[in-house]
Amino acid sequence: MVKNPYSYSIFFDFIESYLPTGFLNINPNDPIMQQLEQVMEENNQFITMADLGQIKFLFVSEGIRQMIGVEPGELNPGHFVEVTHPDDLHRLGLLRAQTFVVEKEVMETQKGSALVSFTIRLRNTDGVFRNHLCQAYFFYSPGPYKAVYLIQVISNVDWFKMKKQCYHHYKGKDLSLFKYPDEDLLKICPHLSDRELEIIKLIEKGLSSKQIADKLFLSVFTVNTHRSNILEKSGKASVPELIYELKEQGLL
Repeated sequence: MVKNPYSYSIFFDFIESYLPTGFLNINPNDPIMQQLEQVMEENNQFITMADLGQIKFLFVSEGIRQMIGVEPGELNPGHFVEVTHPDDLHRLGLLRAQTFVVEKEVMETQKGSALVSFTIRLRNTDGVFRNHLCQAYFFYSPGPYKAVYLIQVISNVDWFKMKKQCYHHYKGKDLSLFKYPDEDLLKICPHLSDRELEIIKLIEKGLSSKQIADKLFLSVFTVNTHRSNILEKSGKASVPELIYELKEQGLL
């Protein structure tokens, strides 16, 4: 596990200090920035700050250079595509689409904030793919101009071994989850078995329990038991609701 837990209040101090200027002219000698860069280095993390309306990175911390081999001043969205594991590219595309949905929701209300958190495999400077947690905090500001900003905290969480077909994913407004990564945070996922995920995929294709039973050589009773267990595990009220969430996560 990452060894130096700290309070994420440091990111709100950063926002408070540089929001009035639209995150321009950030001073690397500012004590807040020096402290931020230090904790990033100690914890194998980096951050990006973006104006979503302009689709522009306003600030990228130095840690990105050591973690994925990109110069802070040169980062563009294509770099994340280049370093993402091929098996995760579909999920990355869906997550990017989700980013603009959340940005629109926050802009339309012109207040508040939202959080999207997910794990994805990124290639490091040694060419090895490692598990990373991306915590994307969206917030609206009326000044210095109306905008939705996005600060992303990207952490190497390769110390946490995700179960097969179980990717951490959260979308909502519970900002208590915008925190230093720990096991409880990373365990937030549907926890579906391979068989349960297989059944969900067949339901999504429109097959009935009888058709699924015939296809998988199971009894209808067993299929219906799986369906009940799936809803209980996921905490969803219906299978369509779960299917929608799994599609957002790129699991379907």
